[in-house]
Amino acid sequence: MHTISQINDTNLEEFMNITNGIFEHSPWIAQMTFSRKPFSSLHHLHQSMVEVVKHASREQQLNLIKAHPNLGERISMTNHSIEEQKGAGLQNLTNDEYEQFIKTNQEYMEKFGFPFILAVRGRNKYEIYEAMQTRLTSSIEIEFETALSEIYKIALLRLEEIIK
Repeated sequence: MHTISQINDTNLEEFMNITNGIFEHSPWIAQMTFSRKPFSSLHHLHQSMVEVVKHASREQQLNLIKAHPNLGERISMTNHSIEEQKGAGLQNLTNDEYEQFIKTNQEYMEKFGFPFILAVRGRNKYEIYEAMQTRLTSSIEIEFETALSEIYKIALLRLEEIIK
């Protein structure tokens, strides 16, 4: 755990190491946020990171969304994603549940061109599957914004794990 004061005293390399994985496979966000120091709080740091994403190009935002794993897939993921999915029971899907998640993920990817994103902490596999089904009816614009909003929630939860 780090304090916000310790975060403010870091050089770029230290900052990058501490914030590695806050935004899935997207170190450019931390790199651009570094110049916005000092931060008055964890929430100020989070908001600064969110602002970097909001002011990024649509292509950069899309790449951020695409950097996330499909929920329920048995693939290589960051430690953050592994723990989050494990907590939601997605690492222990039955074969039938796994097939349902894969099928729904494929439908979602075909419709929107990016993976389904949801902050899964505190949710179970049934709630997650229901959200997938519901969001399949959204428009691409709404879903793009929803994916970014969920990424911001995930980032805040991850920051709360590393900053006092």
